[in-house]
Amino acid sequence: MPENRTEADVRNEKDLIDVDRVVDAYHALRPDPGEPGQRVVFGTNGHRGASLDAAFNDDHIAAISQAVAEQRAARGITGPLFLGRDPHALSEPALATALEVFAANGVTVLRDAPGAYTPTPAVSHAVLAHNRRHGRTAPADGVVITPSHNPPGDGGYKYNEPHGGPASATTTAWIEQRANALVAGGLTEVRRMSSARAEASDTTGRHDFLSAYVDDLASVLDLDAVRASGVRIGADPLGGASVAYWGRIAEQYGLDLTVLDERTDPTWWFLAPDRDGKLRTDCSSPHTMAPVTERRHRFDVIVANDADADRHSVVTPDGGLLPANHYQAVAAAHLHAHRDRWPTDAGIGKSVVTTALMDRVAADLGRPLVEVPVGFKWFTEGLRSGRLCWGGEESAGASFLRRDGSVWTTDKDGIVPALLAAEIIAVSGASPSAHWEGITERLGRPHYVRADAPATPRQRAALAGLSADRLPGGRLAGEDVTSVLTRAPGSGTPLGGIKVSTRNAWFAARPSGTEHVHKVYAESFLGPDHLARVLEEAQAMVDKAIRA
Repeated sequence: MPENRTEADVRNEKDLIDVDRVVDAYHALRPDPGEPGQRVVFGTNGHRGASLDAAFNDDHIAAISQAVAEQRAARGITGPLFLGRDPHALSEPALATALEVFAANGVTVLRDAPGAYTPTPAVSHAVLAHNRRHGRTAPADGVVITPSHNPPGDGGYKYNEPHGGPASATTTAWIEQRANALVAGGLTEVRRMSSARAEASDTTGRHDFLSAYVDDLASVLDLDAVRASGVRIGADPLGGASVAYWGRIAEQYGLDLTVLDERTDPTWWFLAPDRDGKLRTDCSSPHTMAPVTERRHRFDVIVANDADADRHSVVTPDGGLLPANHYQAVAAAHLHAHRDRWPTDAGIGKSVVTTALMDRVAADLGRPLVEVPVGFKWFTEGLRSGRLCWGGEESAGASFLRRDGSVWTTDKDGIVPALLAAEIIAVSGASPSAHWEGITERLGRPHYVRADAPATPRQRAALAGLSADRLPGGRLAGEDVTSVLTRAPGSGTPLGGIKVSTRNAWFAARPSGTEHVHKVYAESFLGPDHLARVLEEAQAMVDKAIRA
């Protein structure tokens, strides 16, 4: 922890991780293959866990990397693997483990400059850029070592396929099964060399992710308008991987952009605690973002990212921190009006738990709505092919097409949607918050909530496989039920839960992939009191169904 920290910056030592202890546990603890919490598990966005819980350790990363190498070989992926990491304490040792395994398997790895951090969208961008030129003969893929916005003691590992986006459920299921088999077998089948040999290997190289990404930004955003308007932008990386990117963007494009905090530290001692007292780089959290939001009157807009910069947030002087659901509606409407080279039939993609206002916005714009399960991988092919012009989640992950209608990234990009807020102000003269007010005056104002409830493994499994006929009654909060979904309309694939809709409200319930809870999302266009009724009845319906 820096010695020149101010008294206001200092947090109680018990609230901070012991970095040495966390890293030592990564190397020392061996997972028990028979213990469910210590197995490799790919959720909606990779394998995550804490080293102190024996859930993210050297054995896990060696096994996963061996499985990825075997997957590449089986599929003929012979191009480079773009490898990035974020500032979490476990990301550096995990990157070293991965490199040792990839080098021993003869995989060409391109990683960032020494000491640099690599945002998730920069890896997706690099994979797509390579494959536009060499995809037929030597396709590339990527890995990002990150647990996203999770607490400082966690680690994470994400695999991106040659399409540039998160790996499919089929691919991750194979990697997960193979990695667990390798761990159970004592890693005897894992090929590995020393770190020194891996570093010196002919297959280990460098890639300038920062320049490649920033140089290309004008193809996706109208930065000339932003520069000419003089929009005052504040950007806070929250100690994450975008820390070097915002300053370069300001300098290269001549923007009035101030990086609010350039500090990085694996304890994230300088962040405000989240609602539960834990430190997270969650740029959607009003608690984490409170110190940033307090500065909103000094700028026309403030933007922020999480640790791997795959999430965005927008703060305005008149609206404060905009919920992701609010901003997505504004962004989609603006892009439709100012991207005349986009395919006219390209749809607006949303996850099943994203606001129904997006349904109304899509209908208002005359664009198809494509509703998919939770997980950005469901948007990847649509963005790559141009069938989708926008893909977004309620958790503040989004990406959209370049100005000419071609693909930008197929993974969540926290930088571009954030910077789009400045374009909106520059082009329209109004803040995203003002646009939100205008949209809701015409299309209705939603009220939204997510609640977690305890659930046993059996109950979580029951919820994941719930059928429509298990839910009692045909009414919800005084309205007739209009649809009950267990499959996403836009993909035809299982939701891993259920969604119930009426004319003016809906709820969705799904089990957590990593915690002993189930999640209930609810929304109403009839006010907060009606929303409370929707949530109460939804929880009662779900509880009865999974406990029957």
